[in-house]
Amino acid sequence: MTIFSVMRRPKWIRALVLALLVAAIFGALGQWQISRAVTSNGPNPNATTEVVEQLTDVSTAGQPVLETQDGQMVTVTGTLVSPDFTLVSSRLNGGQLGYWVVARLDLDQPQGSASLTSVAVALGWSADRSQADAVLDQLNATSTFPSETLVGRYVGTDGAEVSDAQGKSAAAYVPSTLAVSSLINTWQNFPDTANVFGGYIVAKAPIDGLAAIDSPIPQRTTELNWLNVFYAIEWVIFAGFAIFFWYRLVKDAWERENEEAELEAAYSAPSRPTS
Repeated sequence: MTIFSVMRRPKWIRALVLALLVAAIFGALGQWQISRAVTSNGPNPNATTEVVEQLTDVSTAGQPVLETQDGQMVTVTGTLVSPDFTLVSSRLNGGQLGYWVVARLDLDQPQGSASLTSVAVALGWSADRSQADAVLDQLNATSTFPSETLVGRYVGTDGAEVSDAQGKSAAAYVPSTLAVSSLINTWQNFPDTANVFGGYIVAKAPIDGLAAIDSPIPQRTTELNWLNVFYAIEWVIFAGFAIFFWYRLVKDAWERENEEAELEAAYSAPSRPTS
């Protein structure tokens, strides 16, 4: 009797189906671990980030910026609001530190049921603090602005600055991060029924007196989690062990039956007469 004759028995065929099912489950778990092992940061620069879309189609006010939204070129129509223009320091532009002039833009059409929808906009950059202050003062001195359509890159908010403005006057304090959550606290007459976008727009065309902000196409980076890779390998080994366990059981049954057959043949064989 060969081992293949044992494998073809209905009992062991059913056991094989069960082993294959268990192996498939382990394989699926391994694939899931592999999918979690590779993570990407930032949107795909080969996708649609450079296709200008309506801001309200890309994101929802009051919601955080998702990975697929971060870096998207958008357009929005609204009105700049004074005196809510502010400065942000420590902004790199082509490797040079400088200042951003940041504005509040009220959308012409509020989003959802809000009475007002606003978004923060970085209007331009200057390496010279006095030049940035001059533009800032001019903007804040302007009583009203006409509605305009603005195009720029929508990016996620910076983290709030750890250090505060203690010991500094409100006029002298210049934050080094553009944190939307902190910025709205400085906006005047911003109603409680209003909402604001979780990210901000880096304007493509700068306002007069400032340089364009360097806003390159976002690059996708990938990270490999070796712990998840190790877990995936473990699941593959478990899947192989399920098949091997079935084979080992079949072989044990085949060897046991062969031993029993040999013993039965030995007991049933006639003994030779002694002389």
